Parts: sequence; structure tokens; C-alpha cells
Amino acid sequence: MRIEVWSDFVCPFCYIGKRRLEEALGQFPGKNVEVVYKSFELDPQAERNTGQNMHEKLAAKYGRSLDEAREMTRNMTEQAKMSGLDFHFDSMIPTNTFDAHRVAQFATEQGLGKKVTERFFKAVLTDSKDLGDTETIADLAAEAGLDRQEVINVLNGTDYTEDVRAEEAEAQQIGVQGVPFFVINRKYAVSGAQPTEMFVQGMEKAFAEEEKQPAFEDLSGNDGATCTDDGCEPPDNQTK
Repeated sequence: MRIEVWSDFVCPFCYIGKRRLEEALGQFPGKNVEVVYKSFELDPQAERNTGQNMHEKLAAKYGRSLDEAREMTRNMTEQAKMSGLDFHFDSMIPTNTFDAHRVAQFATEQGLGKKVTERFFKAVLTDSKDLGDTETIADLAAEAGLDRQEVINVLNGTDYTEDVRAEEAEAQQIGVQGVPFFVINRKYAVSGAQPTEMFVQGMEKAFAEEEKQPAFEDLSGNDGATCTDDGCEPPDNQTK
């Protein structure tokens, strides 16, 4: 089974949804499931660190007071706790995540995509790191196992720009309006940080279909000769 996940590192519900998916995967031990994280920018025009925290940005964006902005994030903080996550909106740094997504693409190529994705989420939402800062991105990627100098080389160039844009375009083509967005076996979609049970149901359905359906659709008729362990038989129309 293949599960594709479109998300952005500054998206609180994306991290919550990631945890819920992982909880669901834990209910299928021994099953072969490939999870692929894909790029999505909530705000491609976002500036790098403006000096605002998340509450200040939300207050300015929606014309609310800081107290009202804190109330907006209180529910997300509680939901995060239920998934074992600790969010710090007061010190969270809103920023542009394009370069982080480029590095995540590089990490996937190196077989470390999942580790880097997890580290970037935690860096923004729990550790209050600036994911728009080149040195910070390089440090975090190195913590996850990438060669720091290779990451710096990626950040100083334009590598993986087309990969990020291609996945964002793909999201648009399949109708992704917001993240997180999960696609199971290119057949079932789960939008948002749904309860763990929703992911379990989706995977159960996909697994059941995989077991029922043959690997190939048989288009052959009765005119093809075959050999088996019992011998070789001519086509039916040649035995008369």
C-alpha cells in the first residue's frame, strides 16, 4: 500500500495528522505500507522571519486581538497534546518554507525523507526554530542524518525547485484545497487531521481490495497455448 501525504511544516494540523496516521499504521503490524511525504506551501508568498510569532500573525491577518488569536490556537494545542505533541504558538516563527521543502526533497532522494520531515515539523511547532533560515535548516537536516555541507550546497542553489513545484502542481490537479491531505493507493482520500479511526478504516478498505483483486487484469482468451507442470496444451480452437 502507498500513502501520499501533502503537508507544510508550519501547519499545526499537518503534524497532528501525521501522528494520527502513524497511530493508525501501528494497528497494521507486518503490513507493507509506503508513506511518501509531498510538498505543499500554505503561503508561497510568505516572507521569511518577520519578527512576529504565530499569535501576532493571526491577529493581524484576521483583525483580531492577541487574546482572540490565542483562543484560536487553544483547540489546536489541546488536540496536539492528545497525540503526544507539544505546541508553542507564543514563540512559533511563521516563515517561508520553500527552501525547507527543497531540502526535504533531497532527503527523500537520500532515503531520509521521513526523518527530515519529522525534524522539520518538531523544529517549527515545538522547538520554535526559524525554518526559513539557511543555517537552521542545515543544522536540522544534519541532525536527521544528512551531510550538512551537501544541504548547504542545495540551499545555495536551485536544486529540487522543480520537484517541489511538480508536487504542488500535482496537488492542484487532484483538487487539494488544504493540508494535510492523504491519498491511499491513489483511490481513497482523507482531507485534514481526521481521527485515527478514519485512517484505520481507509487502510482496511484498501487492504481488503488488494487481497481481492488480482495483480493483473486477465485479457487473454482461449486462443493462447500454455505450459504448466502438467504439460503443454494447444489452444481450445486447435484441439478440434
